Amino acid sequence: MEIKNQVVVITGASTGIGRATALALSKLGAKVVLGARRASKLESLVAEIKQNGGDAVYQITDVTDFSQVKKLIDVAVTQFGRVDVLFNNAGVIPVGSLSDLSVMSTEHLVDVNIKGVLYGIKAVLPVMHQQGSGHIITTGSNASHVITPEFATYASTKFAVRAIMDGLRQEEIGNHIRATLIAPGTVNTNLYESISDPVKQQQSKEFVAAHGMNPAVIANAVIYALEQPDNIGVNEVLIRDVEQAD
Repeated sequence: MEIKNQVVVITGASTGIGRATALALSKLGAKVVLGARRASKLESLVAEIKQNGGDAVYQITDVTDFSQVKKLIDVAVTQFGRVDVLFNNAGVIPVGSLSDLSVMSTEHLVDVNIKGVLYGIKAVLPVMHQQGSGHIITTGSNASHVITPEFATYASTKFAVRAIMDGLRQEEIGNHIRATLIAPGTVNTNLYESISDPVKQQQSKEFVAAHGMNPAVIANAVIYALEQPDNIGVNEVLIRDVEQAD
C-alpha cells in the first residue's frame, strides 16, 4: 500500500515511538491524526510536521476513556473523511514483583495497555467496515514472548494484546482489515518514567541507555507493514537490540 495520502491515527503520539512514527509517516505523505494527553507536546509535533510540509491534526486523548478515543477517530473522519490506519501505541510499563503489587497501578496498567487497545479497535472498526478496508497496528512487546522477574504484570498485558491482535486478524479477514503487532524489545523512550520505584527506574534507565533502540527503528517497522501489497499481512514483528538477551 502506498503511504501517501493515507489517514493514520496514532495514540501515544506525543513522544517516543508515536512521535517518531508520526514524523516518518508524514514525510512519506500520510495525513496523521495524533492523540495523547499532553497538549503542549502535541501542538509542538503538529507544528513541526506542518513546517516540514506535512499534514497533521491532534486531539487530546486519554485512551482509558472510550469517549475520548471515539472523539479521536471522529476528528480523523471529519478532517480527512476516512481512517486508513489506526496505530494503537499508548502504553505504560510499571515494574515490580507480584508480592508488591499495587492495586491502583495495576488498574491503570490494565486500563491503558489492554482497554486502551480494545477501545481503539472498537472505535475504528465501524469506520473501516464502512470503507471496506483498513489496517490496525498495535505496539506490543517482546515481554509477550519472554517473562523476566518484576515484569510479570506488564508482560501479562502484552500477552493479552497479542491475543487480541491475533483474534482481530482472524475475525476481520473477510473485511479486508489487516492486523499487525509490533513487538519491540527495549526502546529509548520516556516510557520508563512511569516506573514509580526510583531505584528500579534508575536501573531501567541504565539498561535503556545501553540497549535501547532508537524509536525510529520501530517507526520503520510500521512503515514496512504498511507498504506491503493489499494481499499480504505482516501479523507480528519482533525487534530487539542484538545484545538484548531477553
